[in-house]
Amino acid sequence: MDPSSPPRRCSLLRRLLLLAVAALALRLLYGAFLAVSTGPAGWPLYRPAATTATTSTRTHVVQADVPSPEAWRTRRWRRAVEYHAALLAPHLAAAALSPASRAVCLGGAQEALAMRELGVAKAVAVARKRAPPLVVAGDDRRLPFDASSVDFVFAGRALDAAKRPADLAAEAARILKPEGHLVVLTSSAADAYSLRSIQALLPSLRLLRSREIDAQDVGSSTLRELVFQKNPPHPTGMGTGTSSVNNCSVGDHRLQLLAHAEPLIQEEPLKPWLTLKRNIKNIKYLPALADISFKRRYGSSIGSWFRKQYPKQNHTFQVFAIEADPAFHSEYAAKKGVTLLPYAAWVKNETLRFEINGDPGKEDEAKANGRGMGRIRPATGKKMSGEVRSVPAFDFAEWLKQTVTEQDYVVMKMDVEGTEFDLIPRLFDTGAICLVDELFLECHYNRWQKCCPGERSPKYENTYEECLDLFSSLRESGVLVHQWW
Repeated sequence: MDPSSPPRRCSLLRRLLLLAVAALALRLLYGAFLAVSTGPAGWPLYRPAATTATTSTRTHVVQADVPSPEAWRTRRWRRAVEYHAALLAPHLAAAALSPASRAVCLGGAQEALAMRELGVAKAVAVARKRAPPLVVAGDDRRLPFDASSVDFVFAGRALDAAKRPADLAAEAARILKPEGHLVVLTSSAADAYSLRSIQALLPSLRLLRSREIDAQDVGSSTLRELVFQKNPPHPTGMGTGTSSVNNCSVGDHRLQLLAHAEPLIQEEPLKPWLTLKRNIKNIKYLPALADISFKRRYGSSIGSWFRKQYPKQNHTFQVFAIEADPAFHSEYAAKKGVTLLPYAAWVKNETLRFEINGDPGKEDEAKANGRGMGRIRPATGKKMSGEVRSVPAFDFAEWLKQTVTEQDYVVMKMDVEGTEFDLIPRLFDTGAICLVDELFLECHYNRWQKCCPGERSPKYENTYEECLDLFSSLRESGVLVHQWW
């Protein structure tokens, strides 16, 4: 045995160790150089992949020369990158995306890496924390890019995950150039109503096409891919303000919902107080028929019915209580998450004289059931037999138009003691009716009285047929309205 062999082996191992340390140092220095090689607008200056060839049957992806953490090279990461590359390749073929595009991914670094590997050198992702070389810092309310500076935005599942999808959608539209494209993947949009909800979040974009795709994980449900394009800016003087036309059209998204609504009760019930209890079982609530994920939510009822029974899809609603009866003001004002409007809903701003014609001895029962302590209605020339008060009233239709938009999901429970025959036509005339997604309406008429068999209520002059006409006109306009007593 040669006695000099062990020292030679040690010397060889020492040289190999030094070479490995040197290689690691060079890699770290190169990565640091790439991390700071960023233009003033935040677009990294990396070179694209060598080649990308797309055919009708297969997309060939060349791995980009992008330094990355080891986590980015795991099998799970590679599957995600390849999945998104396969999704994005058709957009390259359709010229919506090109190697020269400035592209932003809102879902994750895997998407940006997929674009880099397809040859889109200026693709970056956005996340809360900066992670060079693929990820820049930003949030849903403010993306770190100038207006009209991006050619292509890939939202992935970002809108599904966003706490404020309307804010993120507005930002995506803001940074897009005119004629630029936005691609959204969503588990929603399976029905016409939820699809229209997403479109309402992007008023400056038009939907070009939609297709069903497989989800990334095997066994998961399918997704829908929506492709939008930003419309060119309006010519000078042709702004995008609100149209002066108040009428609104009935969309397919509303008509499809109404096809599943419970039928209206055509025959006048002899015992309406019993009919209500039975009819509640038949009511098809809108959240049970469609996905409301992309809607901001407003409710107009603060009773136990809405809080406990309405299917809110685990969302929190902003609630307004419009109440003219002072007996309820202190109670409503103390409720958490409720905005009290201590006025009467009316067709214009004015002071009204109201007749409070209650049922003696039944004040506690009425209050427990969420009803006002008496019948409150405008006194228009008729002799008033009950207590009279002056109450401030406001233009409900105009308030609704100033408070909510088509992006909002509005549930309205209306019990206005007969003034619905004034308010509903006003909602039609102003177009505000199209902002109401679901309406629970108590229509007041000279119905049969529980106390006195064979006698009708003298409090209201309208007939059941007139109420039925009111309900029918609402449904014909696309409002999912339910009969309520």
